[in-house]
Amino acid sequence: MRIFTTLDEVAASANSEIGTTDWLLIDQERINLFADATGDHQWIHVDEDRAKAGPFGTTIAHGFLTVSLLPLFNVESFALDTPGARLNYGLNKVRFPHPVPVGSRLRSHVSFGDVTDLPTGKQLVIRHTLEIEGIDKPACVAELVVLLLEA
Repeated sequence: MRIFTTLDEVAASANSEIGTTDWLLIDQERINLFADATGDHQWIHVDEDRAKAGPFGTTIAHGFLTVSLLPLFNVESFALDTPGARLNYGLNKVRFPHPVPVGSRLRSHVSFGDVTDLPTGKQLVIRHTLEIEGIDKPACVAELVVLLLEA
């Protein structure tokens, strides 16, 4: 895991690979809990019997469940121990090239994109490519934008 303690260290790592996380199992319990938290109980995610006859032969994770794992994958690959606050600013791009079948394992390949100077600190783009074990297409590609404020 890489640890960044200054904004200059973050800026020096712009447009570079940061690391790859450990594998994370996406089981039905996680999918069901996400459905409960969001109110999205579409059968493709939670009805195991009906999903067997569906297009994927099993339930699949919600796309937003996949995106919600980005903070977890961040803390597994790097730490921003910079002096000021860190604020989630949003997402630039999110795509779901392949569904995540229940029982799959995901990991993220993490890199830093552009680091932009702001009057109050820096803006960091964090790129994630979420790999599904044994499948060529990624589950998700996303750019997370974080504001790193000076102390």
